[in-house]
Amino acid sequence: MSPLLLALGALAGGVGAALRYSADVAISRWWRPPWGVFVVNILGSFALGILTGSAAGADLQLVLGGGLLGGFTTFSAVSVTTILLAEEKRGRMAILNAAGTLLLALAAAAVGLMLGSALTAVPS
Repeated sequence: MSPLLLALGALAGGVGAALRYSADVAISRWWRPPWGVFVVNILGSFALGILTGSAAGADLQLVLGGGLLGGFTTFSAVSVTTILLAEEKRGRMAILNAAGTLLLALAAAAVGLMLGSALTAVPS
């Protein structure tokens, strides 16, 4: 891997993290946690599915998938949010957050993979 590609991936990861924080704050203005992190992880899983299913080259997948979307989505935020919900005596919401994120993120990734593959397979 070239140093330039590594630097681009790192920069994209920082941008992704800033986008995650911004999206979480914006969504949290309307709905209280865990909805910001929840939506971010579902959208990120869908986008990564599209990218992975597409004909994007390995370098682009590294920068956008590993960097940007890797910084945008985060398992640690889901984990901390789930624990905080449990500590707030919001046990049902904690369980819904953990299970819902896992199930919907997997479903979003699967749909994204199918869509990315279908878009790539369309004859030009």
